Amino acid sequence: MGGHICVIGGGVTAAAGFSAGGIRAGIKQSGDPDLALLFSERRCTGAGVFTINKIRASSVDWSRSHLPSRAIRAIVCNSGCANACTGRRGAKDTAATARLAASSLGVAADTVLVASTGVIGRFLPLSTIAAAMPELKKRLSPSGGTAFVRAIMTTDRVTKESAVAVKIGRKGYTIGGCAKGAGMIRPNMATMLAFITTDAAIAPSRLNPIVKRVVDRTFNCLTVDGDTSTNDMLLVLANGASQCSVASKSSCLTFEEGLSAVCNELCTKIAADGEGATKRVEVHVKGGATDAEAKQAALAVADSNLTKCALFGNDPNWGRIACAVGYSGARFSDRTMTIHLCGIPVFKNLRPLPFDQTKAHNALKKKVVSIEINLGMGKASAVAHTCDFSYDYVKINAEYHT
Repeated sequence: MGGHICVIGGGVTAAAGFSAGGIRAGIKQSGDPDLALLFSERRCTGAGVFTINKIRASSVDWSRSHLPSRAIRAIVCNSGCANACTGRRGAKDTAATARLAASSLGVAADTVLVASTGVIGRFLPLSTIAAAMPELKKRLSPSGGTAFVRAIMTTDRVTKESAVAVKIGRKGYTIGGCAKGAGMIRPNMATMLAFITTDAAIAPSRLNPIVKRVVDRTFNCLTVDGDTSTNDMLLVLANGASQCSVASKSSCLTFEEGLSAVCNELCTKIAADGEGATKRVEVHVKGGATDAEAKQAALAVADSNLTKCALFGNDPNWGRIACAVGYSGARFSDRTMTIHLCGIPVFKNLRPLPFDQTKAHNALKKKVVSIEINLGMGKASAVAHTCDFSYDYVKINAEYHT
């Protein structure tokens, strides 16, 4: 029996049994919030997906080594310092951060996952973190999800939260989450951190593959600038507080649908908040010979800097889109491939179609722009999320370190 999924307010503490908080610890020179803690009253099943960058932060190694698990209790995350490329000291500092959080919460260090984000090559200020931990523990609250996400932001302009309620007969559970990310966003996880919680009861053997499938078609179809960071991770915790079990095939499918809804919403918010972005862009590809090829084509267009610059200028330059499809490696039909911009047909049979340039130019001024491509080869489809490239993107990244 399937379930009913409804979008609700809230984020990482929407699910029962979770509390969170965030404070200004003093890691950031700006004085903005920079230390966050998420805690579960019960032991959690945990799963995660991590950056594929071979130069990675020790927080990635720490958290990945503890997953999948049946015993996770907390996540501690700092912003303002990536603690990447910091060698043995960085690894020791990550472990020490876990111990500090664990001691404050009264749990074992190996039940605490660690995440960091910020400037690469700087050491964590452990004394600052240690001094702030007691106050952070006091701030933990079931309504502290927004404070948590504010404390993990770097160049983000807005908070990113999402949640759904899932009803299965008379029972139900909640899935909620948050994310940070605005630049260095590239498929295969990128400067992006995402934390998802649920009060559903699900075993690691079921949660782990579901998380990987969902990430593959949501976060791994997200790109802002083509860079994959050293610190990226997505962590999912399930504490079973709802007493609603996800074990049967149908209940797993419903859970996967709910998790996809939360992750996809977070993706759209990251794309809309891309560094310097003036609009969010959705690349819809259908007619693919395989799912993999549909995704290839969608990501090639979404990752095309030339296309993204044209979109910033509201230029209906279909040639840049067709070019990206051509080098994507995806098969397409010479006779039936089509491209639409905001619903306006502009390309078919490898030739341009006549269209109203002014109408298309004005349509591209919208805050959400769609590119629709039909490869004409089959029934597979994919959606990629991205944004335009503006002058401000260069300014933000030119001044990020200094």
